[in-house]
Amino acid sequence: MIVIPAIDLKEGKCVRLEQGLMDRDTVFNDDPGAQARAWQDEGAELLHIVDLDGAFAGEPKNRAAIEAIVKAITIPSQLGGGIRDLQTIEAYLSLGLSRVIIGTAAQRNPELVKEACAKFPGRIVVGIDAKNGMVAVQGWAEVTDITAADLAMKFEGYGVSAIIYTDISRDGMLQGPNLEATRALAEAITIPVIASGGVSTLKDIENLMAIERSGVTGVITGKAVYTGAIKLAEAVALTKNNSI
Repeated sequence: MIVIPAIDLKEGKCVRLEQGLMDRDTVFNDDPGAQARAWQDEGAELLHIVDLDGAFAGEPKNRAAIEAIVKAITIPSQLGGGIRDLQTIEAYLSLGLSRVIIGTAAQRNPELVKEACAKFPGRIVVGIDAKNGMVAVQGWAEVTDITAADLAMKFEGYGVSAIIYTDISRDGMLQGPNLEATRALAEAITIPVIASGGVSTLKDIENLMAIERSGVTGVITGKAVYTGAIKLAEAVALTKNNSI
């Protein structure tokens, strides 16, 4: 299992939200490129980027910041937020991003995921965000009547590289990840699952490592590494050595 630091972009700056609410944001760095380099220097093997403005608008909004991040690092990066068509996917991959994450569009148009996987094999990730087990879309502003597991199972056989599962109620709250829901999802599908939301301590990462055999291959951490509640280098060492 790998630890994946997150850079959430709002108006070109690195921010963190509480429970996905745009009016409850904290700015941590106004230089996304420098922040990306810092995470790479601490041992990150993959960087997770979210275009928050894009997620709400349904179209890319932070291109300059995304370009700055990609230029600043040599490790792979993945991006989500506002990706709704093949043209956007192609444009982002051409910038040097390793993978793109389809979220809202995956729920509304599963065929897009199928087409994208065929056109860009190994480079498509699906983001599933859930509130009380139900899928939320449009920057988490809208909760649907489909469960996370039911949606994930639709993508079996498509060639999706990973499913990023976020429990919205935990995100940005430092309350620990939803281990039960994450394990249940990972066991329901053969696609690797990346856990997201609520990670606040090294113990949370240890707990996720304990369900790695269920198919949990990574964990995204945001607020905890920005506040210093988790030191990224220590978290990476933990997953590498099983001890610090």
